[in-house]
Amino acid sequence: MKEGKWDRKKYMGMELNGKTLGVLGLGRIGREVATRMQAFGMKTIGYDPIITPETSAAFGVEQLPLEEIWPRCDFITVHTPLLASTMGLLNDSTFAKCRRGVQVVNCARGGIVDEGALLRALRSGQCGGAALDVFTQEPPKDRDLVNHPNVICCPHLGASTQEAQSRCGKEIAMQIVDMATGKGLAGTVNGQALSKAFAPQTKPWIALARALGSVLRTAGKQAQGTPLQEAGSYLTPAMAAGMLAGGAQKDVTLVNALLLAQEAGLKVTTTHGDMAPEPDGSAGLLQVSLQGTPHRVVGTVQGSTPVLWEINGATFKQPAPLTGSVLIYRAKGSEPSTALLPGLLGKAGVQLQSYHSSSTVAGEQWSVVGLSAPLSDLSELKPRVVEVFQLHL
Repeated sequence: MKEGKWDRKKYMGMELNGKTLGVLGLGRIGREVATRMQAFGMKTIGYDPIITPETSAAFGVEQLPLEEIWPRCDFITVHTPLLASTMGLLNDSTFAKCRRGVQVVNCARGGIVDEGALLRALRSGQCGGAALDVFTQEPPKDRDLVNHPNVICCPHLGASTQEAQSRCGKEIAMQIVDMATGKGLAGTVNGQALSKAFAPQTKPWIALARALGSVLRTAGKQAQGTPLQEAGSYLTPAMAAGMLAGGAQKDVTLVNALLLAQEAGLKVTTTHGDMAPEPDGSAGLLQVSLQGTPHRVVGTVQGSTPVLWEINGATFKQPAPLTGSVLIYRAKGSEPSTALLPGLLGKAGVQLQSYHSSSTVAGEQWSVVGLSAPLSDLSELKPRVVEVFQLHL
């Protein structure tokens, strides 16, 4: 219009009403997009490895496996972080599974949509159009996508409003205060785990969950791809952190543990349990098991100390503390493996702080030994036991 043009046919549009929108990533932004598009009469479906289907259903999004999402969408919008698992999430293969003429929006991170695949899909007509605020290289030197007639581009504007910039600083400050005072956190991945970690009554349970995850990881030989069951939804990140501890993943925290577990192929699921005191005065039990394997650990909290109650069906006469340096081994019930400990510890200059043994199951007994420091050499103990491992909790 500013150039004096009046080309109405060039700008023939498409109604959103009645169309299906696929939302990939159902965090704070993803759910905001979904609810706003529902106001236009769109059907919203989506995928998120962390958000449960019950949670997404509450804001009107039907969760489906990715393979079922591609052929159903008229529009796809991505709202995930850029990770190894999301790099090139939309690629030649996934575009081929989509409806012809699908429209794509990427206002999350450059690289989630494979730019080469998007350009090929645009040229073939498999993709009918794209709106991009982010790029793999910013500003993009390759101008083919920017110059394509069916692409709308912005220079990574994101929150580029005066109001948003002011609000961002205030929200960060308030979130730090809320986290420190144990209040809920908005917009933080696994924020519930962070806020619960600051609550005195739940800190021991989070320590227990992490410790049990570490025990199960080692006893279970780091079994991959098996569902991890535990009680208490806020304990799930702590459990995942314990399962990942000591592996290839670095800097595992309550915030990123679930996402890293997903990337590592460890499917984490939860069953909710009540952590309130039992009528007999005990604090309740937390059970963790690896489905499809015999590995199961049960623990509780005594005072503020996480303790191991049972491992693979063998119950401890007195619950074993899971703090500091811990040596855990399984031996034949008739094997006096404890006789080796004084000499072994004496050579290493390590002090014995506690010793707990379990009941005998199938002729075998578990022992949990608290040490003043880890042992660097277990070679003398290994021939006398079925299995042995160390943890630092």
